[in-house]
Amino acid sequence: MLEALKIIFLGIVEGITEWLPISSTGHLILVEEFVHLELSDAFVEMFNVVIQFGAILAVILLYFHKLNPFSPKKTEKQKLMTIQLWVKVVIATIPAMVFGLLFDDYVDEHFMNAYVVAAMLIIYGILFIVVEKKHEGVPPKASKLSQLTIPMILAIGGFQVLAMIPGTSRSGATILGGLLIGASRSVAAEFTFFLAIPVMFGWSFLKMLKFGFAFTGQEFFMLLLGCAVSFGVSVFAIKFLMKYIKNHDFKVFGYYRIVLGVIVLLYFGVTALMA
Repeated sequence: MLEALKIIFLGIVEGITEWLPISSTGHLILVEEFVHLELSDAFVEMFNVVIQFGAILAVILLYFHKLNPFSPKKTEKQKLMTIQLWVKVVIATIPAMVFGLLFDDYVDEHFMNAYVVAAMLIIYGILFIVVEKKHEGVPPKASKLSQLTIPMILAIGGFQVLAMIPGTSRSGATILGGLLIGASRSVAAEFTFFLAIPVMFGWSFLKMLKFGFAFTGQEFFMLLLGCAVSFGVSVFAIKFLMKYIKNHDFKVFGYYRIVLGVIVLLYFGVTALMA
C-alpha cells in the first residue's frame, strides 16, 4: 500500500512537471532523495522514463483531432497540413534520436545526480528570464504551426538534444528554442507537445528494452499505476499551461527554477558536509 502511494505521488509530480518547463526527470530524481521506492534500481531507472508514456497519452487525447490526418471533419487542405505537421515533427526528432542512441548510457552514468539537476535548473531559469525580456514587444515570426520552416524545426530539434541532461527539461529546452527562433509562446508550447510523442515513445521503448521486459507482477502494476496517474494529471497541466501563456510569459518558471536550484545546491551541499 505504501509503495502504491509513493507511485501515485511520483505520477503526480511527473504529470505536472513534464509539460511545465521545469524538468520532470530532474524533479523525479530530487523527489527520490526523500521518497525511496523499495524496488530494484534497474526498475526505478526505467520507471522514471516510461512513466512519461502516460503523459504522452494526454497529448494524444487533447490534440487528437489536430494530429489526425484522416479525420473526416477535415478538408483535404487541412489533412495535407496535418501530414506536413507530422513531417516537421519527424524531422525535428532526428537529432534527439541520433544523440539519444549514442549517449544515453553515458548520460545515465555521469549526469544523473542532484548537482547536475540543480545547475541545469538555475542555468535554464536564467535563460528563460533573459530570452523573455529580450523578446518583450517583439512580434513573433511564427504565430501558427504552419509558419515553422525546416531550419526553425531543426533548431528546435537541436535544443531538444540538450534535454538529455537531467534538470534541463525537455519541454523547457524546446520551448526556449522555439522562442529564440521567433515562434510565439503558444506555437512553441504546442510544437513541444507534439515533438514529445515520437521522442518519448522511442525513449520509453529503449528503456524497457534495456530492462528486458522482465517485470514482476508488482512492478507491472506499479508501472501501470504511475502511467495512469501521470496521464490524468497531465491533462490538467497541459490545459493550465496553454491557458496561462495566453496572457503571461515564461519568466515565472525561470524564477521558480532558480529558487529550486539554489535550494537543491544548499541542501545537498550541507548534507555532504555533514556526512
